[in-house]
Amino acid sequence: MDLLRAEHITKRYGDRTILKDVSVRLEEGELVSLLGLSGSGKTTLFHVLSGLIPPEEGRVLLNGEDVTAKPGKVSYMLQKDLLLAHKKVIDNVALPLLLAGRKKKEARKEAAPYFEDFGLAGTEMLYPAQLSGGMRQRAAFLRTYLSAVAASGEHRLKGAQMPSGAALLDEPFSALDTITKSQMHDWYLDVMEKISLSTLFITHDIDEAIVLSDRIYILTGSPGEIRDEIRILPERRERRDFNMTGEFLAYKKQIRDILERQQTQ
Repeated sequence: MDLLRAEHITKRYGDRTILKDVSVRLEEGELVSLLGLSGSGKTTLFHVLSGLIPPEEGRVLLNGEDVTAKPGKVSYMLQKDLLLAHKKVIDNVALPLLLAGRKKKEARKEAAPYFEDFGLAGTEMLYPAQLSGGMRQRAAFLRTYLSAVAASGEHRLKGAQMPSGAALLDEPFSALDTITKSQMHDWYLDVMEKISLSTLFITHDIDEAIVLSDRIYILTGSPGEIRDEIRILPERRERRDFNMTGEFLAYKKQIRDILERQQTQ
């Protein structure tokens, strides 16, 4: 059974249709990209998946449960880290636990063991302004993960499996420089495996989508529709310099051809 599934989503604003009959799925342990031109409805789809807005047609399922228009069930990380400048890092990342009813001391205790896995050890009592861009993104990722923990309604220890661990990430690496972005790609793949987090993320970066993803959905048209799904070979993560191989370039050409066709229609 799919961890997260959207079935036949149609979304309108007034008389304008933004999304038309869009279906996507995310299996446990997968990283799936949503790639498309600006204005194709990617962020609108994420708003529907996260429960922030209702669709006119269709439904969203998490672990088989209908969570359509039910915010707080699926974790959602926006493009900016949105860390609160006046709060220490540990209190920033533990915020979802506090909002779920944990006491401050309890929330800190639950969040603290994850700092090492997320590459944040030693930053607990710092403020966001004292962190680099990459470190701020790691803190935002940890907060997103703890949001999923809070949504599960259970207290969980580090290393525990979390069957509802699905996260939506909207261009999470776009603000980083090229070297930091590459390092964050490797780090995120590693931490995803450690904490059993499945991810659906928006990107405009074709290279990034190919390197990270198990599958890529291409959202095209106006209204946005998914007409193409590309499955990336699974052994790529074990291959050094995959982004210099013929297979990588073939995927890139295939995706660029699809997007260029859309621009000329």
